[in-house]
Amino acid sequence: MLQIKVYSDYVCPYCFFGEVVLERALQGMENKVEIEWMPFELRPYPNPTLKPEEDYLQTTWQNSVYPMAAQLDIDIVLPRVSPQPYTHLAFGGYQYAKEKGRGEAYTHRMFTAFFQEEQDIGDIAILTKLAKELGLDEKEFGEALESGKYREAHQQALRHAYEEAGISAVPTFIIGNKKVRGLLREEDMRKLITQELA
Repeated sequence: MLQIKVYSDYVCPYCFFGEVVLERALQGMENKVEIEWMPFELRPYPNPTLKPEEDYLQTTWQNSVYPMAAQLDIDIVLPRVSPQPYTHLAFGGYQYAKEKGRGEAYTHRMFTAFFQEEQDIGDIAILTKLAKELGLDEKEFGEALESGKYREAHQQALRHAYEEAGISAVPTFIIGNKKVRGLLREEDMRKLITQELA
């Protein structure tokens, strides 16, 4: 089994692209790899998060995100949630989903909820509703987030990313023994996975 670790943040559009590109690159090889999504917060609390109405995001999206989305044929929109949500609660939910064997599905749902439906993934009620959609126990999930049950597991995952893995930008993929920062083209990703499998 080839191990693939993907460091990402749910409010990073390039991480959403990375998830889709990885899924496409893996077609026909899904049973040969094991993917683990690794939390990384671009702007951890109390650092201020970005506002979609301000110039920085408007410019970045017009010049980079939207053209890349068109190239990759991925539906994406700059969410109007302002300011952008902190992602520590969503990542607490990820720890719960991962325990239940639904980590990958949960990660995908966070990206689509935020970047296609403009849902506030910093809100416990919304996260709980999304967890229920995935067949997770909404009461248990909501209580786990309210009580901070996974706070320490999430902090440990962040320490691992920042200190041990030396992650400074997302998405970062660790495919077998190769570390790749940023987005690869689907064919390059496929080639790298094939080489690592060999």
